[in-house]
Amino acid sequence: MPADPVAAVTYADPYPFYETLRAGPSLAWNESLRLWVASRAEVIEALLLAPGALRVRPVAEPVPRVIAGSPAGEVFGHLVRMNDGPAHAAHKPALQRALAGLDLNAAHAAALQVARQVPEEQSLSDTLFAMPIQAVAHLLGFAPEALPQVELWMRDFVACLSPLSTEPQLRRASSAADALMTRFEALAAGTPPRHGTLLAAVLADSAVGAPLSRALLANLVGLLSQTCDATAGLLGNSLVALLGEPALRAIARTRDGLHAIVEETARHDPSVQNTRRFVAQPVTISGVPLEAGDAVLLVLASANRDPAFNAEPDRFMPVRAQRRMLGFGHGVHACPGQALACTLAAAGLEALLARSLDLDALRERGWHYRPSANARIPFFV
Repeated sequence: MPADPVAAVTYADPYPFYETLRAGPSLAWNESLRLWVASRAEVIEALLLAPGALRVRPVAEPVPRVIAGSPAGEVFGHLVRMNDGPAHAAHKPALQRALAGLDLNAAHAAALQVARQVPEEQSLSDTLFAMPIQAVAHLLGFAPEALPQVELWMRDFVACLSPLSTEPQLRRASSAADALMTRFEALAAGTPPRHGTLLAAVLADSAVGAPLSRALLANLVGLLSQTCDATAGLLGNSLVALLGEPALRAIARTRDGLHAIVEETARHDPSVQNTRRFVAQPVTISGVPLEAGDAVLLVLASANRDPAFNAEPDRFMPVRAQRRMLGFGHGVHACPGQALACTLAAAGLEALLARSLDLDALRERGWHYRPSANARIPFFV
């Protein structure tokens, strides 16, 4: 068994451990992590629906100290998913409308075209990142020749989001943030973006002729950053599902089948295994009083397998009535890009399978998971 629910993220099979958590208290104090742990669906839903009392960042540290004052810190400080209250409400509607207006069939076709351009000689583990990041960069309006560089900048930038990053990684994250902001600013101010892009939708939602604010530009960077680890993990874990259950390969021959596999993977083995909330004012959840300054770890992957939340939760069922999941958030911080993320992962999976991967050989060689405190991303040997 893992030592704690953070260590569990990179275990081959953390789900028996999560089951033991659900059998325990509704909110359990973990002394080694110095936080409360929530693992049942109903408790996690209650926590996610208490945004006034619980926030996504500590009140005293809205931006991590290690990047405060840097370009990476500026971008981080503007991200709607890292803010609550007015800062969260200011720019999320424009992003929501842009994502809601996206033609998912066209997005799938575009993502598939981009994925097919990713060099086959690149390692499979790097390809999991390249396909979705470059697809979103394309949907934002970047030219084809710019996509590989945007991907590299984004992979450097996401280091500022991880507590495991080293000093050199954080310096590269700030350089990447500066470069991305500069490129987005030029993109928004230059030739009007092509119709149907996310950038065109955001610009259409803004005052005519007015330049986009630094905050909104930062949130365009944020769209790419959310794609990075989360969608790479969703694509990789969908491939793992195919390796683990050969019977799924028949339905993977159709686009609808691929989407069904990805959507069930997002429930059954999500790329985002946990998230944190920080208590801003005293609140009682599930009979447990939480004090200002407390931290809570919400084990989303455990909630997805809660029998009270999904019937037969341990079975991988591509066709599932009333599939429920919390990996994309819930309440005010629910991710508006859920449909796009699944579309990108399905397009990436289609492109990978078209390469005639030897799935049996890949399964034999095996995989492990990249070091992370919350993201479950396979690394293929």
